[in-house]
Amino acid sequence: MSSNKVNNSLSIATPHPHGMGLGEKAGIGIGVFGLLILFVTMAGINLPSKTAFLTASILFMIVGTVIYARALYLKHPEGIKNNGVWFKSISNRGLIGWITGILLTGFYILLYWFPELLGLGKDGAANTGIVAFFDPLSKSLNGNAASQWFVYGTLYTVAILALGYKFILKYRHNKYQVIRTISVMFFQLGIAFLLPEVLQALNKPYYNFANMWPLNYYFFDGWHIKQLSASGALGLFMLVFGIAMFLLISPILTYFYGKRWYCSWVCGCGGLAETAGDPFRHLSDKSVRAWKIERWMIHLVLVFSTIMTAAVLFSFFHGSQQKYWVTKPIFTGIVIVIFGGIAGLLLLRPNYFRNMDKKAKVITFAITGLLIIASVVMFSLDKKNLFFIDAGKLRSVYGFLIGSAFSGVIGVGFYPIMGSRVWCRFGCPMAAILGLQQRFFSRFRITTNGGQCISCGNCSTYCEMGIDVRAYAQKGQNIVRASCVGCGICSAVCPRGVLRLENSAIDIKDRTTALKTIHISEDSVTLL
Repeated sequence: MSSNKVNNSLSIATPHPHGMGLGEKAGIGIGVFGLLILFVTMAGINLPSKTAFLTASILFMIVGTVIYARALYLKHPEGIKNNGVWFKSISNRGLIGWITGILLTGFYILLYWFPELLGLGKDGAANTGIVAFFDPLSKSLNGNAASQWFVYGTLYTVAILALGYKFILKYRHNKYQVIRTISVMFFQLGIAFLLPEVLQALNKPYYNFANMWPLNYYFFDGWHIKQLSASGALGLFMLVFGIAMFLLISPILTYFYGKRWYCSWVCGCGGLAETAGDPFRHLSDKSVRAWKIERWMIHLVLVFSTIMTAAVLFSFFHGSQQKYWVTKPIFTGIVIVIFGGIAGLLLLRPNYFRNMDKKAKVITFAITGLLIIASVVMFSLDKKNLFFIDAGKLRSVYGFLIGSAFSGVIGVGFYPIMGSRVWCRFGCPMAAILGLQQRFFSRFRITTNGGQCISCGNCSTYCEMGIDVRAYAQKGQNIVRASCVGCGICSAVCPRGVLRLENSAIDIKDRTTALKTIHISEDSVTLL
């Protein structure tokens, strides 16, 4: 019997939304039940067996996600399915999306500034609420009662593991996506979560080997340097390794592989963005206006971080003249050499920076000159503070505005509103440094086969960093952007194989050449 139903849609696909199957509903139900246990503890209800209920809660969340992901993706052939993302309330800035964003933002506000409302015991008091709920797990790993940061780290790791599995199933046909997702899952679970807890259990300093300055903005704090210095050979190794990470290891790896080695393979912030944030990657703003804001904002945060760190170290070495081999005069010399070298590169190697904005060059000269002059003047006057501002207050302002409000509250809370890489794109100073290296001193680029591009726009839509990839592909131009994290999703969603992530050294000096293909307009063709 034929149907007389009229379909007014011009789409070749069915316009009617697909309902969830039994497996998807079961997975969501099990996962939500695990979350419900956490909400019960947040409400102050004391469950009889914390260990059993905590284990059940974590297992329910992981198992529920696994069941949901398998039911969602394995019933279809391999291939990326982003069907209906603009029609789902959670992923189109609809009501559910806004509610999710508000709940995430509220949780981060409690986490950073009101941990006692989550149950953190003050002045030696016992924990209550959700913090006490995690006490058994914390004591089993490090021997101490849980803190709000242990609760956060555990939930963060569970999210990356569970949703990382979902991500792997979605992109299971793409080896690059599978391997890099396994990488971020390993680094989050093993290096960022378990290893620091085990170190604490052995009475060693808490140290995350996957986190480096300037993302780890407390690395050069006086208390941290003293803690590492007092921890014997291991502490000294941690200190040297942390310095080598941003001075030696990171530049070398970025030269060969671009910033993707860290932002898409190691970093926990990127790990959460790629797994939990995958449903929101299309929400990033692709406008030129957003690009301009991004470039100024992220590099201003880097400047703030650099000035803050220089001020903290200058103040620290002023009061520690006899305790460390780096004295105040030596540190002043280091500042002059590093920032003088940056200014020298701009002057002596202008070809490296030929695409750099003139205003940015002037500001870079001004900042490097300011730091050098301030260091020399304050050293000559034997002053403790580098800019006549208390270094501790400057550090506190940075910690509040950037370390807490930006990276946490906005960075994750705004996933359903602004996309999954808000922090990575607009505020991360580590991404800024790696981006500058990638832009001017790296072999990495995304090559384009412009002749095959059909201008479908998938690449631009699903770029979480807001890069208009299609514009480059249409011109056959290599994509060499400081903001690109090398996630490879643009290449994965391209139906024509136009995009390719490469590290070739053959044309390294010409990576940013405007056009790689010859364009012949209709008016240029004539009959002889």
